[in-house]
Amino acid sequence: MTQGILSFIHQTQISDLPNTVIAAARYWLLDLSGVAAAGTQTDLSRIIYNYATSQLGSNDITARLLFTGRVASPTGAALANGMCIDSIDAHDGHKLTKGHVGCGVLAGLLAFADAERSFTVDEFLTALVIGYEIGTRAGIALHQSASDYHTSGSWVALAVAAMGARILKLDDAQTREALGIAEYHAPRSQMMRCIDHPTMLKDGSGVGAMTGVSAAYLAKAGFTGAPAVLMDNPELTELWSDLGSNWRIFEQYFKPYPVCRWAQPSVQAVLNLREQHQLLAADVERIEVTTFHEAIRLATRHPETTEQAQYSTAFPAASALVYGTLGADEISAQSFSNPEVNRLSGSMLFSESERFNQAFPANRFASVTLHLKDGRVLNSGPTEAMGDPEQPVPLSTVIQKFYRYALPVLGKSRTQQIEYSLTHLQGQESIIPLLDLLLMPVE
Repeated sequence: MTQGILSFIHQTQISDLPNTVIAAARYWLLDLSGVAAAGTQTDLSRIIYNYATSQLGSNDITARLLFTGRVASPTGAALANGMCIDSIDAHDGHKLTKGHVGCGVLAGLLAFADAERSFTVDEFLTALVIGYEIGTRAGIALHQSASDYHTSGSWVALAVAAMGARILKLDDAQTREALGIAEYHAPRSQMMRCIDHPTMLKDGSGVGAMTGVSAAYLAKAGFTGAPAVLMDNPELTELWSDLGSNWRIFEQYFKPYPVCRWAQPSVQAVLNLREQHQLLAADVERIEVTTFHEAIRLATRHPETTEQAQYSTAFPAASALVYGTLGADEISAQSFSNPEVNRLSGSMLFSESERFNQAFPANRFASVTLHLKDGRVLNSGPTEAMGDPEQPVPLSTVIQKFYRYALPVLGKSRTQQIEYSLTHLQGQESIIPLLDLLLMPVE
């Protein structure tokens, strides 16, 4: 492992971060917090919170679970908070990792911060940026060096271990061990299994965060691990050579809709056509979608769970046409029996485009054709979802989304406090007041 990686983990200070990088960290914190608030309402979160507090509790060092005040061990909190965020598939992602950095990174960071409770807001922001930079590179490295497609948890564990090494003040030798433990114990879970059979397993981010937290504490205790191949492999050195100069936190994409990113171009195309032509679902006979292979693998048409709804292309596109929007309510049980959604989802036709396949994962395209009952045929042309890093949405859009997700759960006062705190976050004050906003129970 190069000394440059270790120096970046331990020596980077808030003064080394460009203002634009700090702004990006605040941007993603706000977005993740809104998704987490909505996530607390899911069955997945209820189950994992109960599991973490009953099976992964601690009488010694504890950390709280998002928006509940319930406590577990730091590893239990990382697991529960990561899975809570991941239970609503609306958090930031990255094209080349084909996964999500922020979900597991924030879950791990909150666990360390609440357990240790001895550092500042600036140190929290700096650690978050380090997590994004290490995590993004580890994800790209795994995809370049492994033949199978693994979940985010398989590489976000290294990012969490890196943050833990910094927060726990491990020396360089211990940091190497922490990263090696995290990589060795990380879940090499196969993402396409959950795409084909959507369940609460989701993207592995919670288990990855838990693994990273445990790796840092194990290394501090003297536990040893194998070298971290994703960092030590000479063929991957170039990925790590620009730490601190090329800020990959800018490469994350914003998700306007709470479904797999692969389905979002189809949703966007449907919404564009609906608005441009002032359509209602009753005007449409059927929908045809041309897209890339992975999006067609999201094959659930009539979901019975929110996980199936989130890992579908047909259902969210049909829902978007019926409701004119797609949020947490539209991928919940109340929408599963809507007859118009089921009509359009069940009759949707799909075709695969080799051109769109070649563009993936750098670009995710869909072209939607609406066949109207009056005989007209409307086509969207190749469409990408909004929020890609090449055309980032403004902070005002992130704030609007945050309120849509957080307000129904947290209430006006708490939602406003979090929005103000996160959009102005920076300074040498203690992190504890911010942790209380995110982790204390909702009144």
